[in-house]
Amino acid sequence: MRHIVKRAGHSEVYDARKLYASVYSACLSVREHPGSAELISKEVTEEFEKWLTNKHEITANDIRKRASEHLKAINPDAAHIYTHHRVMW
Repeated sequence: MRHIVKRAGHSEVYDARKLYASVYSACLSVREHPGSAELISKEVTEEFEKWLTNKHEITANDIRKRASEHLKAINPDAAHIYTHHRVMW
């Protein structure tokens, strides 16, 4: 089980669904087709989880940075939205 240290200092268990949902939302915000947004979100989440394999604790900033880097290679506009518009969970 991996934990995320949030900006406020508390921690919570990593939930891939939250990453997927935020990437999906960013894609839709730049008018990506819903089917494409699903594929992009899945790819970004899978790539992030590969990076996450050997980590026990990460920060919310680590997630945002790593996911944004991968998303930028696929859809720079969605990466900009993902990076600069925080979704509150």
